[in-house]
Amino acid sequence: MRTQIIQINEQNINQELINQAGDIIKSGGLVAFPTETVYGLGGDALSPESSKKIYAAKGRPSDNPLIVHICRMEDLAHIVREIPEAAYKLAKAFWPGPLTMIFNKSELVPYETTGGLDTVAVRFPSHPVARAFIEASGGYVAAPSANISGRPSPTLAKYVTEDMNGRIDMILDGGDVEIGLESTIIDMTAEEPMILRPGYITREMLEDILSSVDEDSTIMNDDSKQAPKAPGMKYRHYAPKAELTIVDGKADSVVDYINGELCRLKQEGHKTGVIAANDTIARYKADICKNIGNRNDEKAIARELYRILREFDDEKTTVIYSEAFDASGVGQAVMNRLLKAAGHKIIYLK
Repeated sequence: MRTQIIQINEQNINQELINQAGDIIKSGGLVAFPTETVYGLGGDALSPESSKKIYAAKGRPSDNPLIVHICRMEDLAHIVREIPEAAYKLAKAFWPGPLTMIFNKSELVPYETTGGLDTVAVRFPSHPVARAFIEASGGYVAAPSANISGRPSPTLAKYVTEDMNGRIDMILDGGDVEIGLESTIIDMTAEEPMILRPGYITREMLEDILSSVDEDSTIMNDDSKQAPKAPGMKYRHYAPKAELTIVDGKADSVVDYINGELCRLKQEGHKTGVIAANDTIARYKADICKNIGNRNDEKAIARELYRILREFDDEKTTVIYSEAFDASGVGQAVMNRLLKAAGHKIIYLK
């Protein structure tokens, strides 16, 4: 398969190119496209065969649900059985935007899209290219991140090309994404709305609207053995090719421990890498050190994380150590992704 790579400008959207992409979706093909979070891999959400193609292109387990992307609030009623009042409140506050809500699905949505579940995850993105593309595609686009399953999600089209060239029909290259981490997912079918995946929309922001929300216990711990109700809950995700270990503790202890490990690993022939904040980065003795930014700027750290993991792959690093970061606010999403990428391999120092 030949993959077309199309440059698209969100400030001046070429509708003819968007219509071409939409026609590909309508005919059963796959198109990668930019959103405000990461690049998505789109197919017709209402077509079982299109969803099967998405799983095949990604090498994704078929019990890992896909998110259905819409571009009009009124379209939600066609794909879900009921919309709770709480969901209307969240939609008014955060849609369009980086929030995914889970509902009981209507018969219109095939089980191939939902990973065999009776629930469906739905998002209304804010990115203008994404919204134009969804509308041109018929209004319902199933789209996980546009990467090989388990790899870091792409925040640049070049990484989509690296993973998906020859596997899909088209890539819409809209440049850098804004946020850099996947959307927050909240389950609206639970007795109390429950966060299943943290993201840019934090628990505190959700509780400002709903007063109280619950949180799945696996967000910061090892996954359960049950079928995932939302993307990112079960399998190792976001992982670089190198072995990644997180080290948590006081700054001096963390630096000393990691440098000791780096010395040993270099003697064994490894190409080593470190992810650290700008207040400690100069103290490390890795082959490659990546500055993830100011420890107090969680949004900037989130924006850099996947790019940094991909760069380590480009540079053929074999072992990576990362500092831990504050797990509050958007930092919870950063630590959730880091823990998934490391297979929950974390060392706690006194």
